[in-house]
Amino acid sequence: MEPVDVTALPPGALLLMDSGPIIHLLERHPKLASVCRPVFVAHDAGRVRFAVTTATLASVLTGPLQAGDEALAERYRAVLESWQLVELNADIAVSAARLRASLRLKLAAAVRAAFAIAINADPLVTHDRDFSRVRSLRVLP
Repeated sequence: MEPVDVTALPPGALLLMDSGPIIHLLERHPKLASVCRPVFVAHDAGRVRFAVTTATLASVLTGPLQAGDEALAERYRAVLESWQLVELNADIAVSAARLRASLRLKLAAAVRAAFAIAINADPLVTHDRDFSRVRSLRVLP
């Protein structure tokens, strides 16, 4: 799998980050960390902005908490909360239900897509390939 090409993203683009790419980078996954690294490099350079959902926050914190590493969990939390944090609300839930009903998406995928659409993300950054039917959503990688 090739590294993500971020050159086509407009300056200041808002990327909704799914938990997978974040975890793969943090845990230095032997194959997937290098795939998503350009996204993080672009963020560090100020070329793109990140948003995460509260569900992504919970997912990323699970590993350190399972290992009993409260300090690491707090560091991860501080970083993720420095990005735009998006909470589930009734409008996003209804949008997810509509996506799920019309496109036959799994609930988790429908919710992620609804979050991305709600904040006008360009794009959703995930390793999940279950978004091909959501035509209004750009997905990386």
